[in-house]
Amino acid sequence: MHLAESETSSSSPESRLLAAGLSLPKAAAAVANYEPCVITGNMLYTSGQLPWIDGQLKFKGKIGKDLTPEQGYEACKLSTLNAIAQLKSALGELSRVIRIVRLEGVLNVAPGFTEHAKALNGASDLINQIFGAAGAHTRMIYSNPEMPLDCASLVVLWTEINHAEGGQYLPS
Repeated sequence: MHLAESETSSSSPESRLLAAGLSLPKAAAAVANYEPCVITGNMLYTSGQLPWIDGQLKFKGKIGKDLTPEQGYEACKLSTLNAIAQLKSALGELSRVIRIVRLEGVLNVAPGFTEHAKALNGASDLINQIFGAAGAHTRMIYSNPEMPLDCASLVVLWTEINHAEGGQYLPS
């Protein structure tokens, strides 16, 4: 979903989240020995973000077997909301995002399921809605026969950022 240029230039990503009736969850801590996100130069990379709500996986299982394609779309959307929460945590303000450069999605799909692109549109649609023109991104879809914690989706964002408005992320 693309917003008209006039809509995106007059409002912040945070205000577009509110207008969409969404709120960011608390950025999830790492579940193993890694950083949830890293900034190098003018790029911020998130680690894979799962479809969490309050520390619990909302979407588990294989899309096309345990979950419908529509639930796969929602799983990707929720994973992306968690990725955006990582951006907000690291940057302070989502207006520091210059561009979402790349979206990578890893999906837990049943044999024979071929609607990967439609499921990952849950992520792309949210990115475009929240970031407008700055959300225009490349993307890659992977599928995996077994996923961490049997999650339905995992989303990674590569994000170009503006350092002028704040400091650099330092892991706590």
